[in-house]
Amino acid sequence: MSVHTPLPRMRSWLFAPGDSERKMTKASESAADIVLLDLEDSVTPENKPAARKGVAEFIKTREDKHRIWVRINPLSSGETTHDLEAIMGSAPGGLFLPKAEGREDVETLDMRLSEHEAAHGLRVGSTHVAALVTETPKAMFHCGDYAGSPRLVAMSWGAEDLSSALGARVQHRPDGSYMPMYELARNLCLLGAVAANCAPIETVMPEFRDLDKLRERALMVRSQGYRGMLAIHPAQVDVINEAFTPSADEIAHARAIVQAFADNPGAGTVGLDGQMLDRPHLALAQRLLAEAGENG
Repeated sequence: MSVHTPLPRMRSWLFAPGDSERKMTKASESAADIVLLDLEDSVTPENKPAARKGVAEFIKTREDKHRIWVRINPLSSGETTHDLEAIMGSAPGGLFLPKAEGREDVETLDMRLSEHEAAHGLRVGSTHVAALVTETPKAMFHCGDYAGSPRLVAMSWGAEDLSSALGARVQHRPDGSYMPMYELARNLCLLGAVAANCAPIETVMPEFRDLDKLRERALMVRSQGYRGMLAIHPAQVDVINEAFTPSADEIAHARAIVQAFADNPGAGTVGLDGQMLDRPHLALAQRLLAEAGENG
């Protein structure tokens, strides 16, 4: 039976280029729940061998390996084998798989990971996996296929690679919101992740200096069901963590809902503060309390 390492919280996922020790160190010293050392887009082809070595050495020095993850190169790139050979001996907490195009890609990665874990004396199944699931046109049609995928704990989406694949020059409306194609990607990721019992994670906001806009967006996607967000700069981390942490008022209201149902055992609906609540409200309250570290 596969045994996973403990999962960190998944509110904030901070990228750091794998060819910069300084940026990896800065990211790891932040309050990010998960630090994503990148071997893909932020590293040029000629720098990938050195980046792999640097990432492996960096992970070896960390005592908090459970929160130090690596974004490897896509399975279609021909680089994944080199990535795994270089980094798995350092036992990263998880891998971030870009350009995933369905459950088969996660299963393929699972098999390769099992071989490397066994070879390095690691518990088979101990390395978690998250996947970017909307970066190609084909991937969009398979967002709902991930249920039961081994190791998979989170799913995220991205607009840049999809835009490039489509030849689309515009991603946003004049007001800054996404065009319908990218809202579709966001919605498919959310639906697919919930169907697969994974955490849906919002994509990056490149305008890293606009923290007010970041807060607004993070709160908006959290209200839709997202559980966390990708970040590209340490300055974004605190805002994301706060947005995805239940507030005191939310916790108090959730406790009141749970208590109202506890006071009326067997009831399908209860009244609270002039509002009629049913069982879905109870489930939402219990989930919020679980996110806050309470049993509900």
